[in-house]
Amino acid sequence: MSTTQSERLRVLLEPLVSSQGLDLEEVEVDSVGRKRVLRVVVDSDTGADLDQIADVSRALSAKLDETDAMGAGEYTLEVGTPGAERELTEHRHYVRATDRLVRFQLAESGELVARILDVDDDGIDVEVPGVKGRRPTAKRLAFAEVVKARVQVEFNRKSKNEEHEDNTENAEEA
Repeated sequence: MSTTQSERLRVLLEPLVSSQGLDLEEVEVDSVGRKRVLRVVVDSDTGADLDQIADVSRALSAKLDETDAMGAGEYTLEVGTPGAERELTEHRHYVRATDRLVRFQLAESGELVARILDVDDDGIDVEVPGVKGRRPTAKRLAFAEVVKARVQVEFNRKSKNEEHEDNTENAEEA
């Protein structure tokens, strides 16, 4: 059975990342000309701050230096977190995306953009935003229906506190 370098690196690095309280999300080795880049993506339920990234980077670097997992040539180690528009592929990704707007590609009914309200073992409860003054609607998605899901960036979203203040002001005006 043949394993790729990324798979071997994952087996080597995952215990170190876990010991730092993080999940190893991705391991990728790229070659750009003569240079090689090892990209490691980590995350947790509460996110990862710069200090955690630095700590895990030092631990991974030390482990890689003591093994020949990257071979004899030079390489650059990059450690980071998933991007703002991360793809959701694991159950924990959906849980972490609760209250976020997500673009779903569905097996039967095409595309849907909705906010994740809750996630359980069987599927996802979402809220589909209302269009043209209509109220949002709730919908249940089974994991089996979802072909692809990606978090969407929201620039002008009000926080729950701002929404509550707006609703309070509107009630007082009425």
